Amino acid sequence: MNMEVRSIHKRFGSFAALNDVSLQFPDGHLTALLGPSGCGKTTLLRIIAGLEQPDSGQVLLGGEDASHADVRERQVGFVFQHYALFRHMTVFDNVAFGLRMKPRRERLSEAAIRAKVMDLLQLVQLDWLADRRPAALSGGQRQRIALARALAVEPRVLLLDEPFGALDAKVRKELRRWLRHLHDTLHVTSIFVTHDQEEALEVADEIVIMNRGQVEQRGSPQAVYDEPATAFVCGFLGHMNLFHGRVQGGQLLSGSMQFALPGDAGAHDAAGTAYVRPHEIQIEPCAPQYRPAHASELRVNLLRAQALGPLAQLELTREDTQEIIEVVMPSQEFDRLRARGCRHFIARPSRARVFFG
Repeated sequence: MNMEVRSIHKRFGSFAALNDVSLQFPDGHLTALLGPSGCGKTTLLRIIAGLEQPDSGQVLLGGEDASHADVRERQVGFVFQHYALFRHMTVFDNVAFGLRMKPRRERLSEAAIRAKVMDLLQLVQLDWLADRRPAALSGGQRQRIALARALAVEPRVLLLDEPFGALDAKVRKELRRWLRHLHDTLHVTSIFVTHDQEEALEVADEIVIMNRGQVEQRGSPQAVYDEPATAFVCGFLGHMNLFHGRVQGGQLLSGSMQFALPGDAGAHDAAGTAYVRPHEIQIEPCAPQYRPAHASELRVNLLRAQALGPLAQLELTREDTQEIIEVVMPSQEFDRLRARGCRHFIARPSRARVFFG
């Protein structure tokens, strides 16, 4: 089902949690709302669910205005970070709860409820725990039960608020993969809130990046990662090396380095920053007396290195400014450099994204 929010505004006292947010959520897609704490993503999710009311704006479900509809009328499933399971109920009864609370004219028979709940428990691969209570389950199992409970009422939209935030890293990664597989099976329109960039990039069909109550950028994971629209998005998605400088003669000058400006840049004598990801810098050894032949090259000295599986992470100091830059390269390639005893290198950024201000 298509879902849309139009011109949503929400303030808490003097704090603007959401400032004129308009978004469409494609039918059957899993959309991630990504951003730092306090950017407004959870507030937006709660407004969609009906748990918060906007100061102004509309929530449309299937083309119909649901802004003033009761939570139950919206047919929205909500999965919280901390499971919110009923401790005194079994796993089966937790999942069946929403079905049993429906008005009598809409309620299924107890036999139909049992069949549906067991189907859902099989879907989340936990039917063998139907008679257990939540206290006997692991965190990952509880979250899967919470998801089954949200799906039981056949929601038009599934909302997930940091669903894996309380879990350790290994379980998070397993559940991310599991959630993506589950979504591909069900194709229910889903909105997923997270502050974890890796989580959003791995799971979502589309990412909406928020900052200070506004949308900074939206697009596919590949698009927002490769073509960030703003300096905030550029710095937020993955680690970056920052080369600060000023625009002179149509170039951004940072120490002894030069970076080409975007084609439509009209800045002159303005402050700017070139953002370069660690894997976008190539290095090669050089003699101590070598001086860069091009303004796109930079002399650097190895400070420390750490090989982590297939990749090596290097910290190097710029000779012109003494700032530290980071480089990621294949471990085998670095092993060859280390075997030669190399400490001095020429660094060449292969790609830079320049923003002003």
